[in-house]
Amino acid sequence: MSDPDPSSRAPRLAGSSVPDDERQASGLSRRSFLRGGAAGALAGGLLPQLAGAQPGKASEAPTPAVLGPGPVEIALEVNGKTHRLAVEPRVTLLDALRDRLGVTGPKRVCDRATCGACTVIENGELVYACSRLAVDADGQEIVTVEGLGTPERMHPVQAAFVEHDAQQCGFCTPGFVVAFRALLEHNPDPSPAEVNRALGGNLCRCGTYGGMRRVLRAWSKEGV
Repeated sequence: MSDPDPSSRAPRLAGSSVPDDERQASGLSRRSFLRGGAAGALAGGLLPQLAGAQPGKASEAPTPAVLGPGPVEIALEVNGKTHRLAVEPRVTLLDALRDRLGVTGPKRVCDRATCGACTVIENGELVYACSRLAVDADGQEIVTVEGLGTPERMHPVQAAFVEHDAQQCGFCTPGFVVAFRALLEHNPDPSPAEVNRALGGNLCRCGTYGGMRRVLRAWSKEGV
């Protein structure tokens, strides 16, 4: 049989057994194709970075601030009073409160941010003081259980804890009182589910949850 018309042949892919004369005529070879593809991919990755660079200048990444290892000057506003002190960056807010300022209401119990005995209010939000660095609280407003009331003039939440016997050993009590206060500040009439969710970060090893529930019931009826 005679060969079919060359014009009816299927086109060959780059890299197939194309005769040299055809490859030279088209100017395309597998090697040139791969080189072109690699160059295009590389350029595609570099162009977005080069677009923002200025000619003749190396790109300058911002240098992060480094604190320490020596003491750093900070200011803590604790219970309405500003305290200026120098602490190493590794010092926690709990250590600064207890050891440097004598504010011992927040307790060190688990020291793992699980029990809530060290709970304080920072700018209206609850935080575990044992897992908060003092340098990160620089300039922030901190409220501890001491800032709610005094033995002579207790905050209604504190008075309710005493009246309904909502404490035993006392280690968890300051954290619970602060957490109750923050909850009721945001929601004066919480539902049982909202109470459980809000106080889920505090643990009482003595099991005085019954007394705490009585506090909430009394609060919802009488208010502040």
